Amino acid sequence: MREIVFDTETTGTDPERGDRIVEIGCVELIDLVPTGLTFHRYVNPERDIPAEVVRVHGLTAELLADKPVFGAPEVVDELLDFIGDAPLVAHNAEFDRRFLNGELARLGRPTIAKERCVDTLLIARKKYPGAPASLDALCRRLNIDLSSRDKHGALLDAQLLAAVYLELKGGRERRLNFLDPIEAAKPSQTRQNSPLEAPQPRQTRVRPKPLEPLSTPEEHQAHAAFLLSIGPETVWSRLRVTPD
Repeated sequence: MREIVFDTETTGTDPERGDRIVEIGCVELIDLVPTGLTFHRYVNPERDIPAEVVRVHGLTAELLADKPVFGAPEVVDELLDFIGDAPLVAHNAEFDRRFLNGELARLGRPTIAKERCVDTLLIARKKYPGAPASLDALCRRLNIDLSSRDKHGALLDAQLLAAVYLELKGGRERRLNFLDPIEAAKPSQTRQNSPLEAPQPRQTRVRPKPLEPLSTPEEHQAHAAFLLSIGPETVWSRLRVTPD
């Protein structure tokens, strides 16, 4: 199942009073696991940004003056291409949905239905009633590294939320399908106006040199003697499993 985790940074808290999006970040998930495809844009809000808001995300009107406006094709068209018709996952989703819809409505574009959004804040409050449920609090609770986060940032927060969402839905054990650690260590690639691509099956890598056995010949003999003591029809005998 394809889902998009997204986050926005804004000039304030109320799009109906003129607040605008200044940054948007999206992370693609397939069956809860990030594929490495992301979308990230800084946006010129065409207005001032209050100092108290700048302290949260560090983005000033001067920094964003040369960035595209939301209506530019490299923002709105590429964003809509990236999210497609996938469910959208966000923390306090109604906040981000209202801002995204405010920008889309200004352009006469179709808006995002509430039913399409998954709110991880509601999931966390149900899973951990009475406990703090901010993104930071959930990262600490679930042992997700926050060391690279000193201010809010849309793409970084979306990546952190993707990790939180996986754990809220049961963790990697839920699917018994673990990420290849080498693939997981690769940096995410920002999507650049390319068609959606189905994830390619991962090739199984063969270890060039087999690992040395972890058990000794004496342990092998003891294991074989134990199997004989409990009878010939053991699971190990049928499967020919050795204790290595």
